[in-house]
Amino acid sequence: MQPNRFSDFSEETGPLEGDKAKLKDILNKEITVTGYKIKKSNYTKTSGDQYLTLQFKINGDKKIFFTGSGVLIEQVEKYADKIPFITTVIKIDKYYTFS
Repeated sequence: MQPNRFSDFSEETGPLEGDKAKLKDILNKEITVTGYKIKKSNYTKTSGDQYLTLQFKINGDKKIFFTGSGVLIEQVEKYADKIPFITTVIKIDKYYTFS
């Protein structure tokens, strides 16, 4: 009997790749979301206990950004089965959202 491969049953998709970008630098610009990870945050000054690493393409370049935005976390979890998708990250009052 052949042993199972870890990659066949692991839920991890591997490391996300791309140059780091700041959320403020991609606001109101069209991006293509290509992957994400949600992990427990060690940063205690935020109200949430998770953070999102979002992998995306912009102008053909693969990039990632990090955020504790609860709205973006909820949206990416809700629409994970639609990835890859094209969107724009916008800021409304004090929160970020896909548009």
